[in-house]
Amino acid sequence: MLLAVDIGNTHMVIGVFTGSTLRCHWRVKTDKGSTVDELAAIFHGLFTMEGLRFNDISDTIISSVVPTMQAAWAAFATRYLKTVPLVIGGDAVQTSMPVRIDNPAEIGADRLVNAVAAYDRFKCALIVVDFGTAITWDCVSDAGEYLGGAIAPGLSIAMEALGNRTAKLPQVDISTPPAAPIGTNTVAAIKSGILFGYGGMVDGLIRRLREQMAPALPQTVATGGMATLIAPYTTSIDHVDPMLTLNGLRLLHERNA
Repeated sequence: MLLAVDIGNTHMVIGVFTGSTLRCHWRVKTDKGSTVDELAAIFHGLFTMEGLRFNDISDTIISSVVPTMQAAWAAFATRYLKTVPLVIGGDAVQTSMPVRIDNPAEIGADRLVNAVAAYDRFKCALIVVDFGTAITWDCVSDAGEYLGGAIAPGLSIAMEALGNRTAKLPQVDISTPPAAPIGTNTVAAIKSGILFGYGGMVDGLIRRLREQMAPALPQTVATGGMATLIAPYTTSIDHVDPMLTLNGLRLLHERNA
């Protein structure tokens, strides 16, 4: 079995694969101060609930945008799982995707993994939108080259800033939709601004990226923790795949096995 670990700034998404089948997965809050032993305690419980043991894991692959957590996970994989972890971003990792940006070392591990996974699935020009702590747009050519993209603050950052930097605006649960774009009370107005507003931003940026990528006609794929929430407020997202990053990690492990 393969343990695939995607460490984001807000959450970690972890999956266990048997071959190409995702047997189980978890979303856990990222605690940048977690020790190796704390990770072991948390995942011993999660594994037990799924009928798994640490020694069932034969391989580990890690993608991280949090350096301290990357080190802790690598130590956990070595000490408790008895595996040699493959860490995305290392010089030894073969992605089979040319990176056509000014400084390839700058690309986030999660962005590259998403691009690899989406191109493997669709085999065409793509724009991958990842709704995480930040929202990222990643562009892939028809030939499977990573071209670059865009980054913006995510929904949670915007809502947190709105609540903390204003005296009278409340924190709002956006899991229930507004009735219409014109909010007739403060809560409805905030929901409209976040959901319809971010949907419009996503569509506008995808339109501009498509113009630059012409004559290619890129498909758009959305992933990340808030993809299913925001996708209905857009008109330009063709596919939603919440497990895109985990499947990308599995693919990269196969290519480097």
